[in-house]
Amino acid sequence: MKESAPTRDAYGDELVALGGQNPSIVVLEADISKSTKTCYFASKFPDRFFNVGVAEQNEAVIAAGLASCGLIPFMSTYAVFGSMRCAEQIRTFICYTNLNVKIAVSHGGLTPGSDGVTHQATEDIGVLRSFPNLTIIMPTDFNMAKAAVRKAASHIGPVYLRFTRDGVPIIYKEDIDFKIGKSIKLKEGKDITIISLGDMAHSSLKAAEILESDGISAEVIDMPTIKPIDEEAIILSARKTKAVVTVEDHQIIGGLGSAVSEVLSENYPVPVKRIGLINTFAQSGEYEMLLKKYGMGIDDVINAAKSAIKMKR
Repeated sequence: MKESAPTRDAYGDELVALGGQNPSIVVLEADISKSTKTCYFASKFPDRFFNVGVAEQNEAVIAAGLASCGLIPFMSTYAVFGSMRCAEQIRTFICYTNLNVKIAVSHGGLTPGSDGVTHQATEDIGVLRSFPNLTIIMPTDFNMAKAAVRKAASHIGPVYLRFTRDGVPIIYKEDIDFKIGKSIKLKEGKDITIISLGDMAHSSLKAAEILESDGISAEVIDMPTIKPIDEEAIILSARKTKAVVTVEDHQIIGGLGSAVSEVLSENYPVPVKRIGLINTFAQSGEYEMLLKKYGMGIDDVINAAKSAIKMKR
């Protein structure tokens, strides 16, 4: 069994499986099919694959048109382009009309590393989370990604699926029971709640293990669906631990930390510390080095947890 794999690879594999089961599934690509792994689908089902070129805005509108005819289009590109370049088209032609389009993007967060800021999507969730009707998912690992693609295909309505370029540790089994809008508790705890998004689940678990050795019991919750977010799980855990840390590969504005803070401020206010990029663009570099440089490493999660605990009343 693999120890790690890019979630974009799972997307490519699952598209082929779904394509064989459902002739209504079509795929659109913006000239980077090898990067998004839609090339697998193109080889198997060339009559249902459409490369629109470097024209993501057109891609979104074409996807909307195909969905309006009863097809299930998966439109793919890099996350920076599939969110910000065609935001207006997603809003007006896909979300406003509540069409059954799946926006499946690779290179989410800092995993593009050496590709630099133009390809590091760290604002995409914040941009899209305010769009009505849009479901937003970032699967945690390879196995969850396959399950998430299957669920997205059967879900009626627009979905934004965010995948990684680099390999991320595999923590779930192949038969994972993934549900849209539901979190997964990875570890029970009583002193602090750590809520993670996507590829940050592994480092959150590692941080919890170290905190345990310091006598701190950390609860770890994996939150792969940012919208709709699992409000019940957030509130129940906060009632137990009285302090929360959020961990995401995204700007702290508009992403997981903002979503969790919104839930808690209206339902059960507790101290919240947010781990993520803080009002800055990232440099080019190796993924793990970037996480450490921008305060998103395991040690940063540990320090945030201890700080949040001190803020308890």
